[in-house]
Amino acid sequence: MAIPILPGLSLAESELEVSYILASGPGGQNVNKVATAAQLRFDAARSPSLPERVRARLLEVAGSRATRDGVIVITARRFRTQLRNREDAIERLAELIREAAHRPAFRVATRPGRAARQRRLDGKAHRAGIKRGRSVRLDD
Repeated sequence: MAIPILPGLSLAESELEVSYILASGPGGQNVNKVATAAQLRFDAARSPSLPERVRARLLEVAGSRATRDGVIVITARRFRTQLRNREDAIERLAELIREAAHRPAFRVATRPGRAARQRRLDGKAHRAGIKRGRSVRLDD
């Protein structure tokens, strides 16, 4: 089954490796006995589903969640059941890939015009006049 990410981009479920580990935190006996936290591993560096541009940006966006080998590791322990934690981990990976697939807008650096510079200087002069008026003057 394929996991839809964006129109024209989906991941095969066989590319994901999910294992279950003991969760930490509150939960009483349940947290001590049942491995409910889901740990998802996705080999982004060797994934045939990702275009090269998205793959490179994904490893950059993933930060500390990516290993040196290009495997992204996501641990989900928010919920009390394995199924909900598994779905949460998959959704977090999908969101990470969506963020990596987004192309930042190309921005051309511009300089402020003459009128904008003049407005800025006028504003500074006005503010300086206000502050000058607050000072205490001793006339001798």
